Amino acid sequence: MILRKQSHQTDKKVHPFVGILLFLISIVLLVLTVPLGFLYGIFYALFTKGLKGLGEYTLKIAVSIDQLGNVVMQHLLNLLWIRKKGYKFGNRDETISSALGRNKKRGTLNGFGKAIDWILDGIDPDHSLNSIDYYIEPSDEIIDKLAWIHIVDKKILSTRSKGKEKYYIPGGKREVGESDTDALVREIREELSVDLDISTLEYIRIFEAPADGKAAGITVRMTCYSGDYSGVLKPDSEIAEMVWLNYRDRDKIAAVDKLIFDYLKEREELD
Repeated sequence: MILRKQSHQTDKKVHPFVGILLFLISIVLLVLTVPLGFLYGIFYALFTKGLKGLGEYTLKIAVSIDQLGNVVMQHLLNLLWIRKKGYKFGNRDETISSALGRNKKRGTLNGFGKAIDWILDGIDPDHSLNSIDYYIEPSDEIIDKLAWIHIVDKKILSTRSKGKEKYYIPGGKREVGESDTDALVREIREELSVDLDISTLEYIRIFEAPADGKAAGITVRMTCYSGDYSGVLKPDSEIAEMVWLNYRDRDKIAAVDKLIFDYLKEREELD
């Protein structure tokens, strides 16, 4: 059993002057403490783990600098590297390379962005694609959702909400402070009137795609699990219909669900 227990929380709103003051304080601390901490860190890494330790330490610093650059240069990178419908740079929990990779997958890099990606690939093959971080905190550009993958006779359980035309794999958004497990159990109980068996839940993987019905540049991130349940499946709450779909029904589902269907088809779990 593989469970990822984590919760995501949006940033609290602060007064503009508070933000500016905290920024100035952080700059002072950066200038005064970072050089000393860096020198000590180099010696500590060398004496405890040798060159391996030094490599690990400097890599962590490189990632942190990359994340800082993603925030500091976000507006410039959004202007120079991507098209208007691209995935935005600026998530403080994400590196520049990760955001670059997301745009590469979506085909939203402009000529300059493609050139930068080509250079990075020359140094490290598939650098940006391999750098995509699927565990970053949600932002205004990322809708964080969970899905329950339930397959019987090579058909996958899907639902259609009231007033909607497309079918979706059952699941939904987490509430503040909820783990993957808590959110998924709650959503499936609300939608299908059954209780998931937490002890059987297994993490599958994360899929990302442009969000249906949302503004350009908005991405939906779907974290998928499989697992057993108790009770009788039946539509509840806002669910209008419960169906079993196969791969031939791919045109009836959302963009992120299509990626899931493709993955399951490749694994010969869907007909």
